Amino acid sequence: MEIFVEVARLKSFSAAGRRLGLSRALVSKHILQLEEKLNVRLLHRSTREVSLTDAGQAYLEPCSAAVTQAQEAARIATQSGAGLAGPLRIQAPSSFGSTWLADALARFCLPHPQLQPLLHVDDALLDPIEHGFDLTIRVGGIPDSRALAIRPLAPCRGILCAAPAYLERYGMPEAPQALRAHRCLHFSHLTDGTAWRFARAGEQRVVRVDAAFTSNNGLVLQQAALQGMGIVYSTTFLAMRHLLDGALVPVLADWELPLNHLSALYPASRQPSPKVRQLIDFLVAEYQPVPPWDAALATVQAPSA
Repeated sequence: MEIFVEVARLKSFSAAGRRLGLSRALVSKHILQLEEKLNVRLLHRSTREVSLTDAGQAYLEPCSAAVTQAQEAARIATQSGAGLAGPLRIQAPSSFGSTWLADALARFCLPHPQLQPLLHVDDALLDPIEHGFDLTIRVGGIPDSRALAIRPLAPCRGILCAAPAYLERYGMPEAPQALRAHRCLHFSHLTDGTAWRFARAGEQRVVRVDAAFTSNNGLVLQQAALQGMGIVYSTTFLAMRHLLDGALVPVLADWELPLNHLSALYPASRQPSPKVRQLIDFLVAEYQPVPPWDAALATVQAPSA
């Protein structure tokens, strides 16, 4: 029944298999066994897609309810166990995963030696369900999908910064428009492309910059900024340590960049397992009410122009 629900929801034997850790052939075998047991055809198969028959549509809702009840019963039973154990598949952006999440995940797992975390860092917006992740950490880019439950973790603030050597050579820009004359290091996943948006006291500015260096990885751009290549569009969680030690300094700090959020995503079709739920609670406690990177940067002052 659980396999049938996943196939119906994802409209694919292969995607359901990846989500459940089964081969496509085994998924197909279980669906055939279920149809034989019920003596009814539940799915239309074609080379392009899988769709529900009328009988499958009628069966789906009570079947989904039964699967959810069974999963909740299992969760209650396992919640009283001695500890957390087994695989824990997590996906996160490479910048956040490599800097903050890896440390937090290690501290979360230390009291639970039977846990087997698998942290996949990737800046691509992968489908959490299709790729079989128990938990996905996303910076912005939240999909409009009823299949995913979302829990906010922390604000994600953008910041412009540059190496002192670059600013000594090219000067500190005094206004957003001045960025057109500067070398800008651009993150390619920004939804507005090279149009950087600024706000201050109700005033809005949009500047289309000339990207001297573009990457889909924030760590790459930060390294380029540290070498004095230009002004980087970064985030406070990524730039914090270098801002604190002076290797980077804030640029246009009196202007705000668009605010994103750091969020935890997991399949909405089932109750999160104790290990997923406890990890989310752990991260919420780590990053709220004020994330540590923003708290540390509250003392950083922007240099004068």
